[in-house]
Amino acid sequence: MGRHPPVDEAMDFNGNGRDEANPSGSEAGNHNEHRGDDPSRVGQSLPADIRQNGQPTLGEEITAPLWEEFEALGIHVRRSEPVFPPRPGYGAAGTPYVVRANLFLGRLVDEALHQYNVTISPEPTPKAAYREIMTKLLSENQHTDFDGRFSVYDDGDSLFTAGALPFDTKEFEVPLSAGGDEKMDRKYKVMINHAATISLLQLRMLLAGYPTDIPAQALMVLDTVLRDVFNERNDMECVVIDKKDRTLGVDAWKGLYLSIRPTQNCLSLIADVSSSVFVQPLLLIEFVQKILKIDAVDRNLTKPEYDKLLKALRGVRIQVTHRDNRRRVWSKKKDNRRQLSTYRVAGLSVNPTNDLSFESKVGVTTTVIDYFREIYGLELKYKYLPCINAGSEQDPIYFPIEVCKIAPKQCYQKKLEGSQFSTPRKSAWIHPEAEQSCPQIVEQRQYKQTKHANEFDLEFDGNLTTVAARVLLPPNLKYDDSVSQKTWFPLDGYWNMKDKKVINGAKISNWACLNFCEDLSKEDIKKFCFKLAEMSRITGLDFADLKLPIFTARPDRVEYGIRRCYQEAKNKLRDQKIDLLLAILPDKKDSLYGNIKRICETDIGLVSQCCRRSRVLVNNNQILANIAIKINAKVGGRISVFDDVQKSLPVVSNKPTIIFGAHVSHPSVVDGSTGPSIASVVASQDWHEVSKYNGVVRAQGHTEEIGGLEDIVKELLHAFANESKEKLQQLIFYRDGISEGQFNRILEKEIPAIEKAWNALYDNEKPQITFVVVQKRHKLRLFPVDDNYKIRSAKKKIVEPGTVVDSEICHPAEFDFFLCSQSGGIKGPRRPVRYLVLRDDNNFTADELQALTNNLCYTYSGGNRSLSVGMSFFSVFTDNLTWLSTAYIQTAVAPPAYYAQKLAHRARVYLAKGSDNNAAAANGGRKQIPEIKNELKGSMFYC
Repeated sequence: MGRHPPVDEAMDFNGNGRDEANPSGSEAGNHNEHRGDDPSRVGQSLPADIRQNGQPTLGEEITAPLWEEFEALGIHVRRSEPVFPPRPGYGAAGTPYVVRANLFLGRLVDEALHQYNVTISPEPTPKAAYREIMTKLLSENQHTDFDGRFSVYDDGDSLFTAGALPFDTKEFEVPLSAGGDEKMDRKYKVMINHAATISLLQLRMLLAGYPTDIPAQALMVLDTVLRDVFNERNDMECVVIDKKDRTLGVDAWKGLYLSIRPTQNCLSLIADVSSSVFVQPLLLIEFVQKILKIDAVDRNLTKPEYDKLLKALRGVRIQVTHRDNRRRVWSKKKDNRRQLSTYRVAGLSVNPTNDLSFESKVGVTTTVIDYFREIYGLELKYKYLPCINAGSEQDPIYFPIEVCKIAPKQCYQKKLEGSQFSTPRKSAWIHPEAEQSCPQIVEQRQYKQTKHANEFDLEFDGNLTTVAARVLLPPNLKYDDSVSQKTWFPLDGYWNMKDKKVINGAKISNWACLNFCEDLSKEDIKKFCFKLAEMSRITGLDFADLKLPIFTARPDRVEYGIRRCYQEAKNKLRDQKIDLLLAILPDKKDSLYGNIKRICETDIGLVSQCCRRSRVLVNNNQILANIAIKINAKVGGRISVFDDVQKSLPVVSNKPTIIFGAHVSHPSVVDGSTGPSIASVVASQDWHEVSKYNGVVRAQGHTEEIGGLEDIVKELLHAFANESKEKLQQLIFYRDGISEGQFNRILEKEIPAIEKAWNALYDNEKPQITFVVVQKRHKLRLFPVDDNYKIRSAKKKIVEPGTVVDSEICHPAEFDFFLCSQSGGIKGPRRPVRYLVLRDDNNFTADELQALTNNLCYTYSGGNRSLSVGMSFFSVFTDNLTWLSTAYIQTAVAPPAYYAQKLAHRARVYLAKGSDNNAAAANGGRKQIPEIKNELKGSMFYC
């Protein structure tokens, strides 16, 4: 008998393949049919294990040889209880139809994987030298010391093989040439020693449907192999864009993202077309002209120009072109030409080039212009521009801009301007026809024929996976009884307010309008305010006409303008309450929006609604109705409720329930390291309706766990008790923004914090918690197959709102599903949201949780469509050409998670540059979120 991978003793299996901790016989069936002590909860979900029906599963066929092998070896293994709740069954509700997913089904390698530790001395720099050293070592020794095996290197300290190498430990010597300069040549010692044998048994059992921990190490190795295959092909292409758009200094690039994931019964390869923004590899002087939008640079830069250029260039890698390469280099171009020296821009000189001097090593002071003339014979042309500083403030290294060029293949990690953003965004809007491009790209690049793919026996189907899906019906929505359209059944996921009125209209008695646009006449603004009040009343709000004069303010004096407007309005109203501030902003608002929100919400305690200048000049009733709906939500109204609560809110409608949403927002590259992470938690306040949410937001360190969650949950539980006067019996928690590697830590930290908060309020009573992770940042996309399912679907090539998938492409054992609840209307395919249950004390069936989550998406208070979020990710492009992000896609999340995301975004706006809240950061401390005024706590001012 051949060599066997070691059996993982932590796994617990029995020979008949049944789960002793959660039997798949009658007990599991009863678990699906009768939920807890509530006889009304009779589910129609299909059993999770079709062995209940006497049919053998594909998983049993896969594992049968393993059981025979265990028996022959005398190995007795038992199955352990899963960490997360097992799948209670498969959903059956909804209209069945078929979709495609951007997955390719594959098979697992036959041999065990081996990991080897790699130690290189002396330690090479830069990082790219690691791969060059190992590439040379592997190519020169493959057919000798490596016995013909191809190995995969992870660019760090690990090497992986399929099958063992003929040695356990071996030292190699690798000479590395510097490209003709023998003085710069180096020799490295590379020690390779066997570290571990990675058993694939656990992965095989997981794929067969037996709950185990995710075999992360095996998947990491396979992903590393895939990345090496990808690098062999070097698959990138620059998106063709107009010459006009190439004047922006950036390009949109597309590449292919590949990743291996465990799905039901097999491994799957996710293939996704990804987009990113790269700096054009231009001469630096050309880039400067594009960024500053100037043709000739024959003058000193203004302060705004200098600041803009510094912001655009800081951190960008450049190459110098004025001299032979005298720095140590680690690689050569394919034609044996040496690469140019590369530096990273640390800053700009304060003085222009014609006023810049330095002291040489011999103590002689010389100007930069004289130095380049005497040493390199260059007469500098752009004397009025500053020099690039590639050193530090204390020890600067100056290069004139005209002797620099931008290094290729580097992602643009700065915040794009509106004009810069439009073209990359359009290129990232992948048309749904992209379902055809993934298999074409995989086939054209012939990934399966690469040496690494063959060595590791990676083989995937050439066609997109076809998946059984269902379309869930939307809930019937109830509006005000005073109009003809009292209820509405939103089949298409979106609707308008024609013949409808909001179910609970807010009251706006006194409001003010503040104009920040110098080119708007007061007459135009008065007309707009009159139409807005009129449309608000038609929509169902108790909205008074504007009684106050139009106030004006300068964009550069926001705080003064708002405070003056507020005080004058109070004086005229004789201290009556002001319900709303309507702010008219220029179309290019910069930091104006953040300043207005911060001042109104943290200094004054006033609800505000911002409106762009272009909206004021357009006579569009739909725009006015949309603004009215947003105001209604902010001031405490409801747009609609469920007509049949019992049907629309399964489980929630049976017992007093509070629904939480939580999100942690981290600072982007643009925000810088001084920005805090922001944790936000919202909770429903109105059982049964579940449409009003209270929220708490706090700054914290850069961690994914929510700090102080116990106190936050206590505050929200008290708010629910004061508002509804009901004793809570159930808690549902939608947690947004955590990755798979953090699930166990969340279980250990956040769920106990929730339990402690509940116990403090309800005298140590055990809470009934359902904790659901909401994952948006994944690569799965769905495409319709049946063009005749609906006319709209056939035309737009998008899946229907309410599309749910909980089999085949989902986790082999855990309780998860993919839901695409959003409507159409935005370019690009639909990315479903993955919902994974980490704890379920309320014993949801698959149908119940799917229906609840889908129906909640129709309760969004700020609009009249099933909730959707446009997402655009900026990729990071690493030295080994690995794509880490995706294109612009429309996705959707349940409103609790979305409200938490919006609240965190609002807090981030308070901290934006120009919001006058940078004192702490300037003093070396962390920025703090200003406290929201008591007048707004409990309201949904962030909608």
